[in-house]
Amino acid sequence: MERIRKALVIGGIVMSMLFAGCGSSDSGSSGTLSAQESSSVSEVSAAESAVPAEESTAGTSSDEAAVTTQHPAKEASEYGKVIALTFDDGPNTTCTPMVLDLMEQYGARCSFFVIGQNINDESAEVMKRAYNMGCEINNHSKTHSYMNKMDADAIKEEIKYTSDLVEKYTGEPTKFFRPPYIAVNQTMFDSIDMPFINGKGCNDWEEKVTAEERVKKVLEQAEDGDIILLHDQPTNYQTVEALKTIIPELQKRGFELVTVSELFYAKGITPVSDSTPKIYTNSMQTGNW
Repeated sequence: MERIRKALVIGGIVMSMLFAGCGSSDSGSSGTLSAQESSSVSEVSAAESAVPAEESTAGTSSDEAAVTTQHPAKEASEYGKVIALTFDDGPNTTCTPMVLDLMEQYGARCSFFVIGQNINDESAEVMKRAYNMGCEINNHSKTHSYMNKMDADAIKEEIKYTSDLVEKYTGEPTKFFRPPYIAVNQTMFDSIDMPFINGKGCNDWEEKVTAEERVKKVLEQAEDGDIILLHDQPTNYQTVEALKTIIPELQKRGFELVTVSELFYAKGITPVSDSTPKIYTNSMQTGNW
């Protein structure tokens, strides 16, 4: 937990397994996992470990707040309803810039969970633009493989490769991890010292899901403290189209669109980053999933 406290000081706090993941199933509120995800969830039981009491960051002074989040500081108590839009599978030079254009247009911030092998000189410029806008760059592995089938050394290499590249181009390592396919096991929780993030999704990696359906799914399940799981894959233009409605409608409903770090900070929560098998879909969730 000491590493979390340090991360709070240098640039941002660092991450239920409901249902959505890259290339897997929707994470709506139905309570049903895909067969693919179910096989992964079975490896780690929610009863395997008690959730440690989460530490409050409420009452942080203005000076401390200035370095607690990447975004210009304000007291945690100054936030109202918050929600974090997150995007998997970038960076790229097609859809990612379009997402950033919309974030800029509406004065919003978001978080990107990047794949290390997608980072090259060109896409890194897009990633740097995102970071300089106040968005957050997080870890989605090096190769987007089933990491629950890897040994500890291979898992650590997947994480280190991507985090090192992100730090090379932004000056800051990744603080949160989203497992590919939301496939996890205890070896992953033991080997990765970042909070695990899932999110509520809308199956937006599937071309057959229309922009209108994506809008409807995101808006009907949006709640305070939520993490929304979307994708900025190179040709995912329907999600870009959906965002033109999602962003202003969420703002109209009183939500501030923030990074994952800000989401936890605003709620006075330090996310679990030890071996506890916990994965977040809402910053205030009490269960492991």
